[in-house]
Amino acid sequence: MAAGSARYVRYILVAFFILAVFYFVSNSTDVTTPLRTHLPGVNKPADGGGNNGGGSSEASEPKPPASNDVKAKINYDPAQFPMAMTPNDPGWNDLAGIRDGPRMNATFVTLARNSDVWEIAKSIRQVEDRFNRRYNYDWVFLNDKPFDDNFKRVTTSLVSGKTHYGLIPEEHWSFPEWIDQDKAAKVRQDMKEAKIIYGDSISYRHMCRFESGFFFRQELMLNYEYYWRVEPSVELYCDVHYDPFRVMAENNKKYSFTISLYEYYETIPTLWDSVKKFMKNHPEHIAADNSMGFLSDDGGETYNKCHFWSNFEIGNLNWLRSKAYTDFFNSLDRDGGFFYERWGDAPVHSIAAGLMLPKDEIHFFNDIAYYHVPFTHCPTGEKLRTELKCHCDPGENFDWAGYSCTSKYFEINNLEKPEGWDTEGKD
Repeated sequence: MAAGSARYVRYILVAFFILAVFYFVSNSTDVTTPLRTHLPGVNKPADGGGNNGGGSSEASEPKPPASNDVKAKINYDPAQFPMAMTPNDPGWNDLAGIRDGPRMNATFVTLARNSDVWEIAKSIRQVEDRFNRRYNYDWVFLNDKPFDDNFKRVTTSLVSGKTHYGLIPEEHWSFPEWIDQDKAAKVRQDMKEAKIIYGDSISYRHMCRFESGFFFRQELMLNYEYYWRVEPSVELYCDVHYDPFRVMAENNKKYSFTISLYEYYETIPTLWDSVKKFMKNHPEHIAADNSMGFLSDDGGETYNKCHFWSNFEIGNLNWLRSKAYTDFFNSLDRDGGFFYERWGDAPVHSIAAGLMLPKDEIHFFNDIAYYHVPFTHCPTGEKLRTELKCHCDPGENFDWAGYSCTSKYFEINNLEKPEGWDTEGKD
């Protein structure tokens, strides 16, 4: 009898192991082959890891969605699938189970290292618990080194949608051929001596350039139309009662944010000069009803340093793949400021959105409470925070602080500030 019982236990253990392996394989995808990156107006990679600034190539057609093919609905009547946007709407308190209704062709996207596994695990739990456990959107992870099995195992176990893992090609994480290495090295040394944050970091510059011009070109990202960027160690303080991807799609929004602030000028002294050169060379890309008033206090002569904090952003990938945006990135990239200074992806994305999108295509997600060290967006108003089941400290809200640019966003869009804006949050 004892032998028979042991045999049954072995059978159960083997079956459990097979099921675990099947779950992991079926819920993750690993892409480590060279990625398709050629889009209209995009510099064609040259041999040796650089980019050939003189050439461009025809667009590669994105593959049909690999994992959202069942969920994504393009043609539907929103009235047939109403979202609960306020506590008075049906379904507001229905936060259990999988939500009915359409899904957008969208994904979360994270740039991470293997050593970030436990910090990104915290972020995933925040996003899943507050939103994605009811919607099951995919998650794309990108790295300039191959992801190890532990990273894949941990993240796949936490994400309710499918996970995908991509290896960044060398030409997207290296110095382009036109960069003067001696000049770039001297800049890093000078910034180190000036104690400018990440001033001497090469990898930080590669990251900023990648997020500015390449993340949306990765083969895995070509499968999607919308993205939500998530970084390690972030928090979502409130329940998200609706689908932000649908809000973006149904309201023709191309870019969104939760926190805005002034950039560190010493990292971008010539960025606006490059922007003005682009505007002169490409007036066809500048939107008539743009957000210049958010970016400049003198009609575009100088940059006031305002930008949307890009560690949180929900956006339209087709806009980033457009000729307008790729022309903008290529122009800045050739000027070398990612390496001769320390241009960040936040001002690059923000300036592009501010100049090339109509104002009404940029959205402020007031009710998505968000933290990334050291700043907090906590929705203004006790009633709203209670309705959203928030656990953020309103005294830490950065929205209306002197170093925030959110007031300027409200002003140029003629928006009324929420009740309590002048009594809550940081000074």
